Amino acid sequence: MVGSGAELGLLRQSLSPAEVRPLVPSFASSVSELPVPGPSDRPLRVAIVAESFLPTGNGVTNSVCRVLEHLRAHGHEAVVICPGPAPQAFAGFPVVSVPSFSYRQFPVGIPSSRVLRTLSAFRPDIVHLASPFVLGAVGVTAAGQLGVPTVAVFQTDVPAFAGRHRLGALASTAWRWVRRIHTQADLTLAPSSSAMDELRAHAVPRLALWQRGVDSDRFRPGRRETPAVRELRQRLAPNGEVLVGYVGRLATEKRVQRLAALNGMENVRLVIAGDGPHRKTLERSLPGATFLGWQDGEDLADTFAALDVFVHTGTSETFGQTLQEAMASGVPVVAPAAGGPLDLVTPGTNGLLYAPEDDADLRNCVRALATDPEQRRWMGAAGRVGVQLNTWDLLGDELIEHYRSVLRVRAVAAS
Repeated sequence: MVGSGAELGLLRQSLSPAEVRPLVPSFASSVSELPVPGPSDRPLRVAIVAESFLPTGNGVTNSVCRVLEHLRAHGHEAVVICPGPAPQAFAGFPVVSVPSFSYRQFPVGIPSSRVLRTLSAFRPDIVHLASPFVLGAVGVTAAGQLGVPTVAVFQTDVPAFAGRHRLGALASTAWRWVRRIHTQADLTLAPSSSAMDELRAHAVPRLALWQRGVDSDRFRPGRRETPAVRELRQRLAPNGEVLVGYVGRLATEKRVQRLAALNGMENVRLVIAGDGPHRKTLERSLPGATFLGWQDGEDLADTFAALDVFVHTGTSETFGQTLQEAMASGVPVVAPAAGGPLDLVTPGTNGLLYAPEDDADLRNCVRALATDPEQRRWMGAAGRVGVQLNTWDLLGDELIEHYRSVLRVRAVAAS
């Protein structure tokens, strides 16, 4: 439970003895005691206000976890504020959860005074807003009240989400809300060139590109020859069929139902790894597919390594992390020519792009790879080469430099 003795103990452990304060100091004293940025190489105190976190698995959660691991490895301090329920700690850092409600199996944080109280107690150098919309709106306001600079990471295209759920009338309202949040931030980081263009088109200022890393040690072609993956392939394709797979959340906005275009394809077995509110509908529309459920860690890496072709279906993705994981695994990809995939897929080199609304084109692209093992081999190798240097350590260093650049601008403005 938020506010438990264990949680507050973790929060106080992250402070030096001289910095320990009551959890709810007066507003005036908290502002006067905020730290002044020091040398550019000193450890930072980072508060992450995340719209999503463990145990919910998605791209936002994955990015926040990797950022926290990087902060710990490089001697920084952090606290996470997120919707509950959540673990009390991650990577040795305290996690403070706020009450939430569930929307389509997704916890949504309820605006809470805990955000301001936690920021006041932790006294961060900078506030990182992970995919801000509801809880992030509270975070950017609280940071502004405390005089703490903010870096907002745009990751979930909520207006597009509204459109996919037949809430088109709310899409323009959602964009006004997104613009309001990000305009208050000192810097907004976009994960792809298409996301940058969309943010510019909606008048969001102060933008920079920050992509995503991939664990190329976990996701690697060599896993395909391990006993676990060989057994998995034998179970999924007992007659040597070509394994075509999708990995991700099973929800309307992901458009997984488009894989019905592959029904009846000769010598192809469809594999779906993931879960979500759309699963039962998909099981009916994809009768020949094998549904593996939600996967993570080694099981997820084994599934990627077992595939022959990876298919991405969403057209409103701001990045496309599963594409990177497939490429790191040496698997050629098929993706729509829209959004984040445009930065990741080079047609004819590491995969193929299909017209976003053309199911026949999707089927033709999959068929082209399914019937040509040699093309799959060299496309998979090219994909691996293209992403294996996109490490989370490198992306973590880039993020720290974005934090420091914001602090430098603030320091100059205050001088």
